[in-house]
Amino acid sequence: MKNLYLLLTVILLTSCSSIRVDYDYEKTRDFTQYKTYNYFSDVKIGMSELDSKRLFKALDDAMQLKGYTLSQTPDFFIDIKSSEFQQQRNNNLGVGVGGSGRNVGGGISIGLPIGQSQLGREIVFEFVDESNNQLFWQAISESNYKPNASPEKREAQFIALVNKVLEGFPPDKK
Repeated sequence: MKNLYLLLTVILLTSCSSIRVDYDYEKTRDFTQYKTYNYFSDVKIGMSELDSKRLFKALDDAMQLKGYTLSQTPDFFIDIKSSEFQQQRNNNLGVGVGGSGRNVGGGISIGLPIGQSQLGREIVFEFVDESNNQLFWQAISESNYKPNASPEKREAQFIALVNKVLEGFPPDKK
């Protein structure tokens, strides 16, 4: 039952959540040479230990589904960094006063923000070639972040985020 709940939550988050990802990669790189991966030993993600474990599990599961193997002698390393930020609200209420007709008038406009601001989280994923220590693929994700979300919702959010991030790996170089 928990797995069904988690699956439905992931589907819901993926379909209506605002996860935005920007990709960059070395366009001359042969991505077929990569089969195994691991994480840098000094990865400091910048989130709680529990959230870090959730993110690593989501990433390992997704990489495995794509055919990559976690290895002690990897073809590439993964580095992950995250930061939280206050998202700006674009909703404003405008109040204006003006004159018309024969009256000479001026105008006043005041923009008042509506609603509460939200927290956002940026997570940067960098894939670095083991043989020459060069970055060859990067994804920068931005998504909403709810620090008081339940463990199940956090897990589902990381699964949705990782799936969105890995849509661009390996890149479709057409």
